[in-house]
Amino acid sequence: MTTSDHIADVSTGTDTTPEGSDSAPYAESRETTEGPVYTVSGGDWDDVLSDASHDERMVINMGPQHPSTHGVLRLVLEMEGETVTQLRSVIGYLHTGIEKNCEYRNWTQGVTFVTRMDYLSPLFNEMGYCLAVEKLLDLEVPRRAQLLRVLLMEINRIGSHFVYIATGGMELGATTAMTLGFREREEVLHLLEHLTGLRMNHAFIRPGGLAQDMPEDFVEKVTEFCEVMDERLPLYDKLFTGQPIWRNRLKGVGYLPLDACLALGITGPVLRSAGVAWDLRKTEPYSCYDEFDFEVPTSTDADCWARYLLRVEEMRQSLRIIRQVLEKLEPGPVMVEDRKVAWPAQLSVSSDGMGNSLDHVRKIMGQSMESLIHHFKLVTEGFRVPPGQAYSTVESPRGELGFHLVSDGGTRPMRVHVREPSFVNLQSMPAMSEGGLVADVIAAVASIDPVMGGVDR
Repeated sequence: MTTSDHIADVSTGTDTTPEGSDSAPYAESRETTEGPVYTVSGGDWDDVLSDASHDERMVINMGPQHPSTHGVLRLVLEMEGETVTQLRSVIGYLHTGIEKNCEYRNWTQGVTFVTRMDYLSPLFNEMGYCLAVEKLLDLEVPRRAQLLRVLLMEINRIGSHFVYIATGGMELGATTAMTLGFREREEVLHLLEHLTGLRMNHAFIRPGGLAQDMPEDFVEKVTEFCEVMDERLPLYDKLFTGQPIWRNRLKGVGYLPLDACLALGITGPVLRSAGVAWDLRKTEPYSCYDEFDFEVPTSTDADCWARYLLRVEEMRQSLRIIRQVLEKLEPGPVMVEDRKVAWPAQLSVSSDGMGNSLDHVRKIMGQSMESLIHHFKLVTEGFRVPPGQAYSTVESPRGELGFHLVSDGGTRPMRVHVREPSFVNLQSMPAMSEGGLVADVIAAVASIDPVMGGVDR
């Protein structure tokens, strides 16, 4: 055999290495009537296949475009018949670089990025971020703003849990859950649009308070919403809680005991379904939550059924909190008095539905050059935040949502990092699913309720 026998034909790209040789420099190829055809593979796929090649197991890709993996999540399943022997989660298909983008914008503009992470609970993202900024600034937010933040978050929590029921139900074949859950969520989005101006990605909670006060008829609208929810929530008990097919489909599926939850850092309804009443609204209260009377539902069943029941009960507790907010509200400012931070300044609803009040525009444009300069600097550069770092947490519908912000004393964050509950909770997928049926993988994913925008960021 001559040396030339080992050399690949570079001009055509064909591999002329003799069969049986392990040192092929190119991908495997075979000749066809159309020319050479190459087999190219990458990542750890070869390892997965070699693991499974020695017996009856097979490897299946589920997602990322599968309608039942709760978003662009890819699950690599190793199966023996219908039983899952190994599961790997593959993420990153929705990566948007939000944390890095925040480092290139001023502190207020960061809100418009973080609100798009967990897009089913945008107000919680804004709240967690703003709490960390306010901790660095050592700011006390006006009481009215704190209460209105609670009101908005609890409305948002109800909407998020309805999407859990809708998507989880549809993935398991209960199409009625989809139509009903999204009908209810539409009520939530209509209300949020009326209160904040937008259905999603509101950027309404700002460092120092809120972008603007609520519309005049908001108490009436929120009360109407609560009454509609009181009428409709019992329907879910009739259709799902009391229905044997739904119960049998979820009971005993996706089991994750307490020690596994603690080892994996799981929070939210998944942890509470294992028996720990860990809810940051009670354990580490923020934004006046210690003044409210509400329960933290728990269970010891630690399965998909328990997580469903807890989320339905959480919606009822959120309605209790919303009603208490309306009782406690008093007139007052919704943004800190500090003019160096309060941006946008003097917002009011004008003829176009939103914008600076005419009085404020008249003052900065016609009377005070200093006000105009200050307004221009505040909007273009932003305010400075003292050097330091802060970590703040909120209880999102999926668990502990934490923001770690580092400031170097400038007008932009030096580092933004988010402890996203969907990302952490997704670690529990193998523990929940391995040893079970492939059909139960769907129920387990749905019970974690991950939002891939938050996982990948």
